[in-house]
Amino acid sequence: MIVSVAVVGHQNNPLYLQSFTEADDALKLHHIVHCSLDVIDERVNNPKKTGPTLNETFLGLLYPAENYKVYGYLTNTKVKFILVTTDLEARDADVRNFFRRFHSVYVDAVSNPFHVPGKKITSTTFAERVSTIVKSFGSTVAI
Repeated sequence: MIVSVAVVGHQNNPLYLQSFTEADDALKLHHIVHCSLDVIDERVNNPKKTGPTLNETFLGLLYPAENYKVYGYLTNTKVKFILVTTDLEARDADVRNFFRRFHSVYVDAVSNPFHVPGKKITSTTFAERVSTIVKSFGSTVAI
């Protein structure tokens, strides 16, 4: 089960952060998302990376934290997507599919002529579409 998703700008500014649990866990999840930024920066700026992995947008499992697993995805514009899940048996294929769909919804949201680049995403349509993707996590149904 997905408990939190986040979109973080290329300057590590939060653009969207949504928790799907009780309010008392929200602060803990914000902290987990914030800590994952260091792991992403370390992976992206690692000079030992060469070959086809350099262009890979899916960063995979960033780290396990207590009862959570944190996954990362980096767009070509250096915007970071972070997924926090309690599903300790999550398959990479499901996570990749989630990020692919999430990226598509993100592109639709920032393509809106009324969206200001680099500012928080406040679209209710975006939030509803993200919720739909989160609810269908692990299933093979495409939206």
